[in-house]
Amino acid sequence: MKEIILDTETTGLSAKDGHRIVEIGCIELENLIPTKNNFHCYLNPERKVSEKALEVHGYTDEFLSDKKKFKEIVDEFLSFIKNKRLIIHNAEFDISHLNNELKIAGKDSIKNEVVDTLILARDKFPGSSISLDALCKKYRIDNSQRTNHTALIDCQLLSKVYINLLDQKEPSLNFEEENLNNEQIKNQKNVLYFKKIIKPNEQEKLKHEKYLKDFLKKNFF
Repeated sequence: MKEIILDTETTGLSAKDGHRIVEIGCIELENLIPTKNNFHCYLNPERKVSEKALEVHGYTDEFLSDKKKFKEIVDEFLSFIKNKRLIIHNAEFDISHLNNELKIAGKDSIKNEVVDTLILARDKFPGSSISLDALCKKYRIDNSQRTNHTALIDCQLLSKVYINLLDQKEPSLNFEEENLNNEQIKNQKNVLYFKKIIKPNEQEKLKHEKYLKDFLKKNFF
């Protein structure tokens, strides 16, 4: 199953109070590696942005006024996430807002499997701060670009945090340690993540090494 790192920005904290989504960001992962298949859009929320939300993401009413409405992108969004596991930090917040938008658009609620990295982090670091910034600091992930909360930047950071929360370093070439079976991977920290292990030949190792070096240099450094 492919996975989607997902994040939203909104006009305020609660969908129950009528707040709406102003930005959606998604990054697709396959075997923990970004595929470059992304989904991103700004949205006209059809209401004013609260002062507190403006302080968080910086999207003004004027900036959002000419953007598409959720109902105009809903089919594209649902097609993008179809049959994929969603990876979200504080999933309750994003899912509640997405389901509210889907209800307004006359669509069914999200049925995807969801992994909440906030819960993974809480289990791993009980009593510690588990905000995205705090987790970036713990794992020495550069978050200097995160001057405001923007969906795509948050997704890029969360993809790296997620790898670390699974006790998986960013994709490496240490094939000698790939003797764990699927059941062992399933039981690691009770995280629902499955990876089929295939032993490469020498030529495939060399090609894979070159690909990863080029890919990581271009996208993460």
